[in-house]
Amino acid sequence: MKVGAIIPAAGRGTRTGAAMPKQFLELRGKPLIHHTLKVFSHCEAIDYVVLVIPQIDVDESGDDWLNGYEIVRKVVVGGQQRQDSVYNGFLALEGSTEIVVVHDGVRPFTTPQMIADTVGTAKHHGAAITAIPVCDTIKKVSDGFVERTVPRNGLWRVQTPQAFRYEILQKAFEKATADSYYGTDEGALVEYLGGQVKIVSGSELNIKITRTEDLILGESLLSVTK
Repeated sequence: MKVGAIIPAAGRGTRTGAAMPKQFLELRGKPLIHHTLKVFSHCEAIDYVVLVIPQIDVDESGDDWLNGYEIVRKVVVGGQQRQDSVYNGFLALEGSTEIVVVHDGVRPFTTPQMIADTVGTAKHHGAAITAIPVCDTIKKVSDGFVERTVPRNGLWRVQTPQAFRYEILQKAFEKATADSYYGTDEGALVEYLGGQVKIVSGSELNIKITRTEDLILGESLLSVTK
């Protein structure tokens, strides 16, 4: 069963306040996306990767990413929003791909086992996403004031990797495109399609590098996990 992974890394990363997109910021002297690709290179469940990056980076360094990592088979241009970028990657998948994995390029602390578990769950259930239970107290806020406390029972924080049978994700994209619907992750597209999505246990260490403090935390995690 051929498994292809789409790694979207086409965002601008404005929340870090850096001059370059966050996926190219360095941890231990290497771009974030390098560390993510390294994990996927070590996962036997993944046959190949489609890397999605900004147009300027495709033009200037696309061949470097393609030739520098055996796991990367194609480098394609991202779109206006994350969903557009993932769809561009989906259109570039190789023929006969049966399982599609989507993983944030700036989430470098996933593990080969987590990826493999998500792939295996998608094979069985059709759609699978990594997530962790919400442990903090959650408040609904309006105009800076608390409206109410939201019960956290049954609430989960969604991560990536996420994995889907090819035909399910294809139908989800087709419906979302026809309805001009945008979800915050691919699991939401399958939900919008009416499909069921199975939860796979993620990890508190599987952080997404979004803000400057995440880079500091990432440096610390890299020293103990790599």
